Amino acid sequence: MALALLFIIFLFPTLSSAAGNIYNVVSFGARSDGRTDSSAALLKAWNAACATAAKSTIYIPAGRFFVGRPVVFSGNYCKCRGITVRLVGSLVAPSDYRAIGNSVIWLSFEFVSGVTFSGGTLDGQGAGLWACKRSGKGGCPGGATSLGFTNSKNIVINGVTSLNSQSYHIVINGCDNVKIQGVRVTASGASPNTDGIHVQLSTGVTIYKANIATGDDCISIGAGTSNLWIENISCGPGHGISIGSLGKDSNEPGVHNVTVTTATFTGTENGVRIKSWGRPSNGFVQRVLFQHITMINVQNPIIIDQNYCPDNNGCPGQVSGVRISDVTYQDIHGSSATQVAVKFDCSSRYPCSKIRLQDVKLTYNNQPATSSCNHAGGSTYGLVVPRSCL
Repeated sequence: MALALLFIIFLFPTLSSAAGNIYNVVSFGARSDGRTDSSAALLKAWNAACATAAKSTIYIPAGRFFVGRPVVFSGNYCKCRGITVRLVGSLVAPSDYRAIGNSVIWLSFEFVSGVTFSGGTLDGQGAGLWACKRSGKGGCPGGATSLGFTNSKNIVINGVTSLNSQSYHIVINGCDNVKIQGVRVTASGASPNTDGIHVQLSTGVTIYKANIATGDDCISIGAGTSNLWIENISCGPGHGISIGSLGKDSNEPGVHNVTVTTATFTGTENGVRIKSWGRPSNGFVQRVLFQHITMINVQNPIIIDQNYCPDNNGCPGQVSGVRISDVTYQDIHGSSATQVAVKFDCSSRYPCSKIRLQDVKLTYNNQPATSSCNHAGGSTYGLVVPRSCL
């Protein structure tokens, strides 16, 4: 019966069912040979789904579908408020990184509502661009994010695997009510600027049960993020979960109401980090909770760095204007790869305040680690190792 249904789907561009219309991209000209460009077919299927108010599914069957140019799925003039993109196979970017490398996003959803992106693999084929960047010769494009949602609401990203993105894997920008669950991100630990999931200017985002291995932040949290819940995360390799970098712009919205709970960091550069540029800004970080976290050989398990100034460009001799307060670290344990396991390097003009450490136990070489504080104030509760410097 299932095989018969699939056969029918292949024969007809559109099928109606109790779940709504089904649009098979193969019927719009897509080919699963890994060579034929299916960009136009994807857009045709999207436009067909948008033309009706009925709930619709865009079906991408098994196989490798080459998407040779950036594709924008726009919600403007879209009648449907319940489109599911059901990916069974893989969408594959060009191996020549120059084809999409100057684009911001490879697969971009803009001004959409009620979209679910489910299953399958996004293969960004980013290794060539990483090599270009690592060579130091210059002339490399910035690289494209694999999957982005911009100015959208009521979004679900479920069971997607993002492989070898040129740049960021998944970006949520200017969105409301987003659920990301069961996502797997895979890239080399030496892949530059390949953040797993980046959230900015968004509210009501939940990231649940994600397994992320990449060359930059597993999850990065940008300015204007609020009411963010992150739970059951496996991170490594990578640079940890970071709030920031903040304060790059002098005028930017703050970050508040962020929870990171039940996470494991393995061999990462950082564990939980808050990072801001060392220059003036009106940004802020408030009401953040990091809890129930395991560190395994992590270089900087707990860190606040408000003196971020890459290449000493644009910030030497200045101090961060980002105000950090009401940050709690609770039930965090494991091993540090460096002696200083807790480091709070805060702004001399606006010291960190209301920092709380509760039931923290971090060791270095099976001995108690140490902590370091600059311009940080707060309190401790329960057993805290290393000894607090607050």
